[in-house]
Amino acid sequence: MEEVKVILRTADQTRKAEVTLAREKTGADVIQAAVDNWSLATDTDYALVNFSSGKSLAPTGLISADLVKDGDILEVQPVLVAGI
Repeated sequence: MEEVKVILRTADQTRKAEVTLAREKTGADVIQAAVDNWSLATDTDYALVNFSSGKSLAPTGLISADLVKDGDILEVQPVLVAGI
């Protein structure tokens, strides 16, 4: 099983952890683990962004080597919904 070491943090940087992720995990898996471990709001949608490259990771996409490298910073960002 291939793994990658990254820094996972919230957008406001109040929570941060160095974690090792299996490459077969999806963006949604990482977001769900952050929500569970950090008691983030469950009524909010989140996006996972590779802060180091500026690229968003698809919820159904794997943590592949071409998207995430050792030492990258992955940020769990709330998806803001604008009202009228």
